[in-house]
Amino acid sequence: MDEAGVDYMILSLASPGIQGISDPAVAEELATRANNDIADAIANNTLRFGAFAALSMHNASQAACELRRAVQDLGFHGALLNDYQQSGPDNGHPATLLYYDSPAYDDFWKTVVDLDVPVYLHPRSPISQQNKLDFAHAPWVIGAPHQFAVQLSTHIVGLCTNGVFDRFPSLKLIVGHLGERLPSDFWRIDEMLARKKPAGMPMKRDFSSYWQTNIYETATGNFWTELLDFHRTLLPEDHILYSVDYPFNLLEEGASWVKTLPYDEKTVLDFIRNHAIKLFKLDE
Repeated sequence: MDEAGVDYMILSLASPGIQGISDPAVAEELATRANNDIADAIANNTLRFGAFAALSMHNASQAACELRRAVQDLGFHGALLNDYQQSGPDNGHPATLLYYDSPAYDDFWKTVVDLDVPVYLHPRSPISQQNKLDFAHAPWVIGAPHQFAVQLSTHIVGLCTNGVFDRFPSLKLIVGHLGERLPSDFWRIDEMLARKKPAGMPMKRDFSSYWQTNIYETATGNFWTELLDFHRTLLPEDHILYSVDYPFNLLEEGASWVKTLPYDEKTVLDFIRNHAIKLFKLDE
């Protein structure tokens, strides 16, 4: 961290984490254990390390309670959810995939808002049924090359179109990899939804508008300056944050990229430091 110029790192449970556990009781117990373990691991150096809570998302009320404990008792900065929650018997075979965009999860989102913390929505590996249906013809695109962004972006669009941010206008969501490709499709998504006017769709605004108010993105492992330049024309400056995605990307990769950014010193400092301090209230 010192060599790469990283002052502070927020730790989380790697994908799929608790979202890959289909048994609710096991998922809840392991989430609690993981949060306690992370808290113990960073207790001697909270000036350099923070944490996101791992949560079982089988039950919205239980997830809300564990998030409240993690934030208020353990000092965590919010939660990281690895896309949908795998559910169903026999470890999800056949699978029931739980997404967090229905009113059934409103208790959870209300707690997030009450605590005034963000939730980071992170990709996960696909279940076996998805592999067979969607990726058997080209298994090499599974993961970061393609599948992560494709599946997680669908969840993000669902949160918007199913009205989660309308029900909770101050909710803050973070997504990585410079927005999981969605900002590049703002015009088309807005245009097609406005043209179709889907009956019963709860979303009250243009899809792209939620990225002005509720959705933040990190550069996590997507170190492409031209794309960052484009996103800076679309999003508020303080909605774009630096992140590395360690250990999947090395700290040195991010540090080398930051040195090449063609911005003035204040803009770079805001991007790599100040926007995160503001979002996570690290100066309070």
